[in-house]
Amino acid sequence: MAHSHGHETHLREPGRGKSWRDYLPLMVIVGLAALAGAAKQVHYGGWSTETWMLDFMGVFLVIFSAFKFFDLEGFADGFGMYDLLAKPFRPYAYLYPFLELALGLGYLSRWHLTTVLVATVVLMGFGALGVIRALRRGLDLECACMGTVLRVPLSTVALLEDLGMAVMAAAMLAMSRV
Repeated sequence: MAHSHGHETHLREPGRGKSWRDYLPLMVIVGLAALAGAAKQVHYGGWSTETWMLDFMGVFLVIFSAFKFFDLEGFADGFGMYDLLAKPFRPYAYLYPFLELALGLGYLSRWHLTTVLVATVVLMGFGALGVIRALRRGLDLECACMGTVLRVPLSTVALLEDLGMAVMAAAMLAMSRV
C-alpha cells in the first residue's frame, strides 16, 4: 500500500528550531490548555493544583490527539521516523492518537485515574526515549506531536513535553489522593 506522505516530508527545513517562533504553535496550545484548566477552577469554587493538573492534562491530550486525526497517515509516517515502537510496528502509530485521546478523556472524566496516570507515565516515558534517541543521533525531523497540521521541530521542547506529562502523572500518583 502506497503512503500518501513520504518520509521526506517530515524532515525539518534547514534552520528550523533555531527561533522561539518555531515553537509558537506549541506554546499557544500549551497556554490554552493551561487556561482551560484554570477556568475550570472557577467552577470548582477555588484553586486546587491537583484538579488543575488533571484538567490541563486532559485538555492538552485531547487537543494533541485531534491534530493527529486530521491526517493519520501523515502522522504515522512522521511518528515512525523516531518512535521506538512505531518504527518497527506501524500499527502502533495509528493506535497512538486513540491512546492519547483515551487518556485525555480519562483525565477530564476522572475515570479510573490511577490507570490513566500509570498509562501516561508509561506512554510518555517511552515516547521520550524515542525522542532522546533521535536527538542523540542528530536527526533533523519534524515533531509528529501535532500531526501534519502544525509543523514544530523535533527538539528538546518535544522531549520536555513528553517528560513533563510523565512527571505530572507520576507526581499525582505520588500524591495518591486521586
